[in-house]
Amino acid sequence: MKTEELQKQGNIDLEPFYQALEDDSKLLEEALEILLEMVHFVPKSVKKLALFIKEDSRNLYNEITKLYKSSQNQSNTPSCCGGH
Repeated sequence: MKTEELQKQGNIDLEPFYQALEDDSKLLEEALEILLEMVHFVPKSVKKLALFIKEDSRNLYNEITKLYKSSQNQSNTPSCCGGH
């Protein structure tokens, strides 16, 4: 009986939360800032978050990879050729 009660408590309807984040870009930005602060203070969670993004959010992973590669290319370019 306790297992069922715990499962019911764990099944919180998050759809309104997701919808609010989807509808309000400022709210989404604030939620992401909170998440990043949490990850910053718990170093082990960085790897977990990275793996989650890679496995479950392929578009985000691809964008992060592109940004990283772009920044690497810019830092390796001599200043005479458009680098920093």
